[in-house]
Amino acid sequence: MVVAVGITLPAFAGITLGNPENATGALTISTTLRANYQNKDYGEAASDQKIKFDAAILKLDYTSPKWFGNLEYRCYQYDEFCDFSTLVSAYTGYRLNQTDHLTLGLQAIPFGPSRYWDSSFYAGINNTMGLQDVLNLGINYHFELPMATQVDLAYFATDGGNYHGESKDAARYTANLIKTKNTTSTSLEEKNMWIARVVQPLHLFDHDDVNLSVGGSYWYSQIENTNTASDGSRNSWTLFSKINYQNFNVTVTGGKQSIKNTDPFTPNASTFGSFDSEYDLANKGYFYTIDSNYVFKNVKDSLNITPYLVFSGYDKTQKGYATSQRNIVGVAWDYKNISLYSEYIMSKNDPFVGGTTHSLAAGDDDKWNKLLNLMLVYNF
Repeated sequence: MVVAVGITLPAFAGITLGNPENATGALTISTTLRANYQNKDYGEAASDQKIKFDAAILKLDYTSPKWFGNLEYRCYQYDEFCDFSTLVSAYTGYRLNQTDHLTLGLQAIPFGPSRYWDSSFYAGINNTMGLQDVLNLGINYHFELPMATQVDLAYFATDGGNYHGESKDAARYTANLIKTKNTTSTSLEEKNMWIARVVQPLHLFDHDDVNLSVGGSYWYSQIENTNTASDGSRNSWTLFSKINYQNFNVTVTGGKQSIKNTDPFTPNASTFGSFDSEYDLANKGYFYTIDSNYVFKNVKDSLNITPYLVFSGYDKTQKGYATSQRNIVGVAWDYKNISLYSEYIMSKNDPFVGGTTHSLAAGDDDKWNKLLNLMLVYNF
């Protein structure tokens, strides 16, 4: 069992220059400092018992009646401050009208119900799989049809890129297919990603407190195998539904992943990388995330309390490959510009929770690992 303690710095107000309603717009400069406490129960002693700062985040947000933009860069601490850092987003957009807009640059892909599929800080297993909270380089056209149907049509030329870290190609925020020095792993690059998403609000109940929507998304791309100089492909889809009743929210997401990597030595798994770590992922399987939360607003002064429950998994279709699961129970505490996430994670065959580089492919020991994660966040 491992215990880690985090510390943080006091917050102060952010800075906004200009007026978003004027033609020149407004630029907001904000920063986030994060620290955490972790207690790991992985069945054996771990060696990282130490106090450490988690991350510093710089964000620039621009908005005007017609234009908008965003830039976010993160600096993490593993052993030393900023030993891993990465660009998260960098995009600009143009509003065609009140509902339609074009966005160009490093941005969230329109796959699944939204950028985030669940309420937790650590995120479900689909995040490590590179299906949720994915930001790649491309263009997205968002528009609305009659009956409030929301449509996204997007093309992404390439992934978000590799930045500062120790790995060859895994120093990145998003979990992407990567090139690696490991001769027993695949070396891949994803390109020409075509993604479409449709979200349809439903009015099945004559009640203003009930909101329901359903949707689906599809992802096709080319995958270049740099070892074999041949091209494969990705074909993935999701179906999802959201229901909201007053302060209670449920989101259900499910779908199928299918990757063809054209690799004769490892045809059933592909190497992914994120947060300066490399790991293998089974090429084919069914994934899901079930998220529920309830928001207690203004419990005292400006304090909001949100308990949440997340179930997520990846059921691989390759014979002999073990299912990966990551389930989370937690509570988010929000007071003005301060947030605390307190969550307990139960996971198996998970490379980021007590597993190995093969956890998301064939699996590891198929035992449940537990992690207590407390994340303190100051936004200013």
